[in-house]
Amino acid sequence: MAGTFSPHIIQAMDPASGPQLRARVLGLDVGSRTIGVAVSDPLWITAQGLETIRRENKRKDFAKLADVIIEYQVAEIVVGYPLRLNGAEGTQSEKMQGFAEELRKHFKLPVHLWDERLTSREAHRVLKEAEISIEKRGKAVDRLAAMLILQSWMEAHA
Repeated sequence: MAGTFSPHIIQAMDPASGPQLRARVLGLDVGSRTIGVAVSDPLWITAQGLETIRRENKRKDFAKLADVIIEYQVAEIVVGYPLRLNGAEGTQSEKMQGFAEELRKHFKLPVHLWDERLTSREAHRVLKEAEISIEKRGKAVDRLAAMLILQSWMEAHA
């Protein structure tokens, strides 16, 4: 897979006359059973949720991520970084550091860890306020959390 994924910026028009298209970024909310997935739009305005990956094993999980990376021509990956409310790292933070390093080695892309504190809680709140049923909420929360993580990262790096 090395060499298949390379960061790039595509200019749609002269930067002085209009918006610049950028390489897409993949946002991940990684859990033990699922991976919430989102991708940036080419202008880095919105994060769009994709199908949540039901985790099986590393080989199959990475194959599914590879499909997304190729389809959307992803140049960078943002992984939600679970910190404690006081900002301290914990066991889950260490696991995500390891996961991020595996992504870097496997896909040869920059991988960023991004504070995900309260994103799942915010996702649940948004879905509840939208009066989404509990069953549908459970299916959508990982995707929405990935969108919130990626949107926050894009806004900080725009």
